[in-house]
Amino acid sequence: MIRPDLTLPIPEHITAAHFIGIGGSGMSGLAGMFLDRGIRVSGSDRSDSAAMQAVAARGATVHVGHAAENLPDDVDAIVFTGAIWPENPEYLLAKERGIPVLHRSQALHWLIGGRRLVSVAGAHGKTTSTGMIVTALRAAGADPTFVNGGVIAALGVSSGTGSDDIVVIEADESDGSFLLYDTAVALITNVDPDHLDHWGSREAFYDGFVRFADAASEAVVISADDPGAREVTAALSHAQVVTFGRAEDADLRVSDIATDGPVSFTLHYAGDTATGRLAVPGAHNAINAAGAVAVLITLGYDLEPAVRAVEEFGGTVRRFELHGIRSGVSVYDDYAHHPTEVAAALSAARTVVGDGRIIALHQPHTYSRTQAMYREFAEVLETLADHTVVLDVYGAREDPVPGVTGELVSGAFADPDRVHFVADWQDAAEYTASVAQEGDYVITLGCGDVYRIIPQVLEALGSER
Repeated sequence: MIRPDLTLPIPEHITAAHFIGIGGSGMSGLAGMFLDRGIRVSGSDRSDSAAMQAVAARGATVHVGHAAENLPDDVDAIVFTGAIWPENPEYLLAKERGIPVLHRSQALHWLIGGRRLVSVAGAHGKTTSTGMIVTALRAAGADPTFVNGGVIAALGVSSGTGSDDIVVIEADESDGSFLLYDTAVALITNVDPDHLDHWGSREAFYDGFVRFADAASEAVVISADDPGAREVTAALSHAQVVTFGRAEDADLRVSDIATDGPVSFTLHYAGDTATGRLAVPGAHNAINAAGAVAVLITLGYDLEPAVRAVEEFGGTVRRFELHGIRSGVSVYDDYAHHPTEVAAALSAARTVVGDGRIIALHQPHTYSRTQAMYREFAEVLETLADHTVVLDVYGAREDPVPGVTGELVSGAFADPDRVHFVADWQDAAEYTASVAQEGDYVITLGCGDVYRIIPQVLEALGSER
């Protein structure tokens, strides 16, 4: 992993840019926005993907695999994702040539310019909340520029260049890059300590959110329910803070959440009341919707039209996304990779599975998070899923840590009969199919490549019957 140096100068003019890691959802979207500006784009990634091919279809030159010869001779800037290694040959050659090397957040900062920026931050809920705000603004007649961490299902893209002055982005706190942006409205979904490998301590993590919020030029919208967010709110000196959530003291209060089918809820703000209904399941999405509505209110919209606009949101890819049904078993995928996110995904599934069971197919993400939170993962999975299949750790940017495998999670279950650790994916798919029954939901969980096992699971389900 390369830690970004956000103090490095950003070129004033860029005519050609090379993206290292162009296949990621966020990076491919950013590359698309460079293309929208008429900038020549090239890039590489370690494996092919639909996102990589999509940006190639728009005119980018892409390469599968990282190699020094992928780097064109005439690029003005390199854009990289923090997931690449310092030994990356394209990165090293760019440094050798003296080409400006920009973290993706710096490239986004350059694109935003001086426009009115809504930045969405939080340990979880960012992608859905960002998607809700973008969808709502478009439904209300606005045309925002946006960069999200996942594809907005109704739009089929994770980013877009709009004609209005407003920009909406998912702001990443994992490496502190959310502090780079000139934010007008800051939305904080929660402050659940994570990424302590970067921040070093819980206190530093919280302080980062305080600095992010207080730097917002117009308003801060922040959860009234999350304990970490309440702690951050107490430390703020900002003049315009709008809290949202179920808490009685929330400025925008959520009540009457019903999850027996599409989520419905009631919002109360400044003496006005509005009811809403979403196309996506889970009580947590009613809370996400409240945050999105609060953002729209700070942007000048009234409560009722803001709720109607947010209702148009149809979900994001890799957030409780149905991939197929075989022999009466529904197979979903979810990006959840933190215990709180896993709990939200499984709780949402429970509201719609009916009499069926939930079988979680969990891929732990990064060795550091697995080592720090394996007990919490086990508790959530054992409590909320009927059976769990655990894969091995997806290391992402990290080197393996001796003794840290998926067995840490499975070994922490109180009832070993409710969990099965399987390192081999084909074996895992076949075992999952053997456990599943008609009416059950199988849900892959993780932000690595666990979604790639879904075709194997569907095939195994078909052959099992």
